Amino acid sequence: VFPSLAQAQASVANEVYQELGQPSVFLFCPTEYCSSLCSPSPSQSCYLQTIGQELLPGIAVIWTGPKVVSQELSAELLEEVEAVLRRRPVIWDNLYANDYDCRRVFLGPYMGRAPGLMSRLQGLLLNPNCELQANFIPIHTLGTWFGSELGTCAHAERAGVEGALGDSQGAQDESYSPQEALELALRDWVAEINQQALEPGT
Repeated sequence: VFPSLAQAQASVANEVYQELGQPSVFLFCPTEYCSSLCSPSPSQSCYLQTIGQELLPGIAVIWTGPKVVSQELSAELLEEVEAVLRRRPVIWDNLYANDYDCRRVFLGPYMGRAPGLMSRLQGLLLNPNCELQANFIPIHTLGTWFGSELGTCAHAERAGVEGALGDSQGAQDESYSPQEALELALRDWVAEINQQALEPGT
């Protein structure tokens, strides 16, 4: 019925989206959801070009980055993906995912994401460790990163006025430090563990 997989997927997704009354959040995960799955590249992928053209604009598209598990996300890659998809992507971040190797647990701070990334995204989802308690540091440091991103966006909006006043200190104060975020998360995690130890029946 359809000349390509991409057109079939877009048609079905569009129909379901419309049948549900065009909800404000509707996520579509493409077959090519990271750069390493694209041939030859995201911008030259016939599949992604078709998805970008055919998918209704209200449907958000999931992207994991250069790889399924991406150590870094750059602004340049997101610009390329946004151009071909004709919308800002929703990052499905597998940085901490360990479902493919449950012998490992990832406890480091959220890092490897370019400053100012949130302004290039429609959203961000974190795929955590399978072990619930192991996700305190990942989620805590993600929150710290997100707070710094909000500060960066707010600073950019004020730049016209504050730039005239010569105030550049705000952007420096709001920059994200993975090490500082980790130390803050560890302090809060220890406090949480101590609080649980004091609760009766634990």
